[in-house]
Amino acid sequence: MIKNLQRDFVGYGPTPPHAAWPGDARIAVNFVINYEEGSEYSIGDGDGRSEAALTEVSAARVPVGDRDLSAESMYEYGSRAGIWRVARQFTERGLPATAFGCAVAFERNPLVAQLVRDNNWDVCCHGLRWIEHYHLDERTERRMIGEAVASIRRTIGERPLGWYCRYAPSQHTRRILIEEGGFLYDSDSYADDLPFWVDVDGHPHLVVPYSLVTNDVKILSGTLTAHDFFTILRDSFDVLRAEGRTHPKMMSVGIHPRLLGHPSRIGGLSRFMDYVQEAEDAWICRRADIARHWVETVPPNL
Repeated sequence: MIKNLQRDFVGYGPTPPHAAWPGDARIAVNFVINYEEGSEYSIGDGDGRSEAALTEVSAARVPVGDRDLSAESMYEYGSRAGIWRVARQFTERGLPATAFGCAVAFERNPLVAQLVRDNNWDVCCHGLRWIEHYHLDERTERRMIGEAVASIRRTIGERPLGWYCRYAPSQHTRRILIEEGGFLYDSDSYADDLPFWVDVDGHPHLVVPYSLVTNDVKILSGTLTAHDFFTILRDSFDVLRAEGRTHPKMMSVGIHPRLLGHPSRIGGLSRFMDYVQEAEDAWICRRADIARHWVETVPPNL
């Protein structure tokens, strides 16, 4: 067999480990609120350009080097209005959530940091800022990871246990996380429906994979309505729950306040949350809860 020693094409195969979720749940559901607003590329932060990604236009209209005031305002919507509309879906139902939070974004909106603290949401660090780590040299990346941890300690009151880069890590990210010493897991993978262990230079390291499928970024791919988004989430939940009769799985739901936090879109999320709550065999949990459970239930065997 020809092998690629840097990749795993087999994974768990047809016999994944039994997750043994609490309460004999068939599925673990984790809602992820990506809080990036204020940490994106901007002229004011010396980046030489405004952020163009994940906004309501398909391409930047303003010349590079000039402030895109429209895009800036779309990000501001997420931190001014969207986050509070999203948060109410959780606080009114008493449901847990995970914040994929950029450290600078929390610094620039202390009310959101307080929201996270008051509701005991866990934080999976989404970087010091919302930038691509695969563009960074190793020394810069190590410094920025250290600064991000220190910043979140100040704003949230405790260090993050998880890490998630913007879209993809660098080749150095995972090793730097292990060297830093305080991370329980990272979510820099889309490779499975269950957590899994990887070997990083002889160290077992836990990966709790994320999803860009059950994620509100899909709304920007076309004319998806709130009902369409609900259907995507419901269909995924139904399949994973059915599989969970013999092999329980996990499901991540990705949320961006500047996207899903609009009145025309939030209904899809609220309907799905009600749908999940009706299922007695679903465990709605934080990401750190999944990671801790996996460490205890499926320890590394590398």
